[in-house]
Amino acid sequence: MTDTPNLPLAGRVALVTGASRGIGRECAIALAQAGAHVIGVARTQGGLEVLDDKIRAVSGQAATLVPMDLAQGDGIDQLGLAIHERHGKLDILVHAAAVLGGLSPISHIDPPAWDKTVAINLTATYRLLRSTERLLKAAPAGRALIFTSGRVARPKAFWGAYGATKAATDHLVRTWADELENTSVRAALIDPGAMRTKMRAEAMPGEDPGSLPDPAEIGPMIVDLAQADLGQPDAPISFSAWKASKASSGH
Repeated sequence: MTDTPNLPLAGRVALVTGASRGIGRECAIALAQAGAHVIGVARTQGGLEVLDDKIRAVSGQAATLVPMDLAQGDGIDQLGLAIHERHGKLDILVHAAAVLGGLSPISHIDPPAWDKTVAINLTATYRLLRSTERLLKAAPAGRALIFTSGRVARPKAFWGAYGATKAATDHLVRTWADELENTSVRAALIDPGAMRTKMRAEAMPGEDPGSLPDPAEIGPMIVDLAQADLGQPDAPISFSAWKASKASSGH
């Protein structure tokens, strides 16, 4: 692994879920621009091809594109095997894929909608951690960066399915990180706050998107965390707090 000032992640392999749009796409682009080889996972082939075009433009390198529904757990296992066979390690996991699951009273949630929300937001996280743990251990300093939500700490009416699955995911990630305390693998929970994404527009249709940060702003934070000496994920890392810290330090 050879780091350079302009390419601090040169030689590293990064797996990004939800990579075809929003926060996941911007994380993938930032990691590629910093020198990492990006494996982008999303449901839509067309969105992944647009991502690849952007990554080629900023880095001169192609991404590995994996069109896949994360609700299909066997596909996650196959992806882990493919990464092992091709790279032998995984330096960075960024899990940004999630679904809102609709906003409704808990008593009105349709069971298939509940099952889908659990499958994408919670079960897929378990399958990803299970399938990538040995790959992350094989890297010199594996980093798992998992997106969470302020709804975990601040439950609100009608957000039951989304909030519950995110709270369970937080517990899962913190437990997993504790299990790996004596390895070089570290995990972080990231709270992006309100951002200009399709999911945010779905949840808050009357909100002015121009008042929200662009998802591209979170890219440098992900590059930083991919290199950071992280402790245990006892609390989420807030994007707004990170941004304020960078502003106060003049960076």
